[in-house]
Amino acid sequence: MASSSATTEADASNKKPSAWDHEGIDHWKIDTFDEKDNPQGLLEESSFATLFPKYREKYLREAWPLVEEVLKQHNIKCKLDVIEGSMTVSTTRKTWDPYVIIKARDLIKLLARSVPVEQAKRILEDGMACEIIKIGSLVRNRQRFIKRRQRLIGPNGATLKALELLTGCYLMIQGNTVACLGTYKGLKQAKKVIIDTMNNVHPIYNIKAMMIKRELANNPDMANESWDRFLPKFKKVNIKKKKVKIEKKEYTPFPPPQTERKIDKEMASGEYFLKKKERHFMKRKERQVKQAEAKEKRKAKREKLFTPPSEPKKHKKEKNVKKADSVDVGALKEKIKKAQGKKKIKRS
Repeated sequence: MASSSATTEADASNKKPSAWDHEGIDHWKIDTFDEKDNPQGLLEESSFATLFPKYREKYLREAWPLVEEVLKQHNIKCKLDVIEGSMTVSTTRKTWDPYVIIKARDLIKLLARSVPVEQAKRILEDGMACEIIKIGSLVRNRQRFIKRRQRLIGPNGATLKALELLTGCYLMIQGNTVACLGTYKGLKQAKKVIIDTMNNVHPIYNIKAMMIKRELANNPDMANESWDRFLPKFKKVNIKKKKVKIEKKEYTPFPPPQTERKIDKEMASGEYFLKKKERHFMKRKERQVKQAEAKEKRKAKREKLFTPPSEPKKHKKEKNVKKADSVDVGALKEKIKKAQGKKKIKRS
């Protein structure tokens, strides 16, 4: 310990102040790089190429003049090869920025991943970066992967739009990859959310935490305080699933019966012993019978539409009419005699 402290003191005493180093200098400032800083240009030609899928050919043909115009401003030449299905960018003698070729390489990568030209050309700006995150290998089960990818997009793209607003990045989910375009800080946040989502962490949790951090960053009183007490803490809960009871079969020392072959079935029905013509005739006859049955069913189905619905029958009220057989003749004679006797009395 004594030797290390002695060396640091010696270094401090031997250190001389630099001519360009003073108290007012900002060591974190990024100076701009102009054409005046590199008037001689580049010594060697650099080029990058990337392949694009067949379905992107139509769009790239339409948008390629715009790509050439954008890259021409940075003295980069580009080539679209439709036969090979590739895009190539390379430097020229007039190129003065050594890093612009890397930006041009990222531009054609984004175009190949279905990013529109209007968004992809932003990569050529200072402070912008891009990353193509491979999410296909993060989940093994295909159905589970599709569900989690859809969870990242959200209903009508709402979750993806919220991520874009919070991170300030452009996100394009295409197949097994996610293309991100934005600032370095935004890319870091977006990548964390995407990987967490594929690892079965719902994106709404990360979005909520990012919104709280955004509000706290605007408050100057919270600049030197810990934000842990404000951030939500989510516990992972494992829901117990009901175990399905598997009924054990009775143990038998004998193996299960062997499944019958096609030949065995033919021998049992007697079809195996028929000649080729007879077999063909038999199959044809069976087919005709099936066709006739199907035809009758279709005909009955069509005729069913034209049959009138059955009307409910009206029950007529039965009148209490006495039949001739049930009339008592003796009682009727007595009734008439009484009526006649009454008439005679009235006359007298």
